[in-house]
Amino acid sequence: MKIAVLLRPVPDPVEELELSDDGTDLDRDFLGYVLNEFDDHALEEALLLKDETGAEVSVWALGTADEVDQILYTALAKGADRACKLGDDLGALDSRAQATLFADALGDEAPDLILTGVQAADELVGQVAVLVASALDLPHVEVVVGTEPVDGGIRVTKEFWGGITGDYQVALPAVLGIQAAREAPRYVAVSRVRQAQQEGNLEERDVTAPEPAPGVKVVEMRIPEAGEGAEMIEGDEAAAADAIVEILRRAGVA
Repeated sequence: MKIAVLLRPVPDPVEELELSDDGTDLDRDFLGYVLNEFDDHALEEALLLKDETGAEVSVWALGTADEVDQILYTALAKGADRACKLGDDLGALDSRAQATLFADALGDEAPDLILTGVQAADELVGQVAVLVASALDLPHVEVVVGTEPVDGGIRVTKEFWGGITGDYQVALPAVLGIQAAREAPRYVAVSRVRQAQQEGNLEERDVTAPEPAPGVKVVEMRIPEAGEGAEMIEGDEAAAADAIVEILRRAGVA
């Protein structure tokens, strides 16, 4: 089995975020990037399948941030067999553009299974897996929380609302949007990442960002307004109840 995992860098959430001058995007000039959390789970699920079946795992990332090389080398250190960076300095791309570039790259690879995170922290529309599957004319399942190889395909567990899950048997090749791996993403020592860097087994392919296409467009972003803070209520239960009622009255609720 050949498994391809699509990895995307996202702005590091621990950094202080600022908006661009036109207010439609983050100011990305000085941002640091990390691997998208959901893609990390997709990688872990692929590595678990490799442990179970001996599958070959390749990882793919778009050259949209300086940290992409580090992300790919980390994936190799964790156990991926191949790593490929598509393009360089592509800048921010929407879901449709990302899916187009991934699908074009994987068209000749013919993987049996394509895994990626169900969404990314900087877009949340959850369309990359769907659009890749559409471009390659493959079946797909979203919000996957578990996989199991079976004869002739793969059984996947899909999560619905309210904690409900459903099991599906999917014929291969297919695309899965991973919500969570069966196990937490594995830790890899810095020394192993450095070893992967020294070996330098990183493939690179030239790609060009596609022309803008119809899709969801951000028209405005805003920094959340800071509130006035919490009002602490002291006293016994009766005093606290009276205080809450008074607060509700002042707010025009009661």
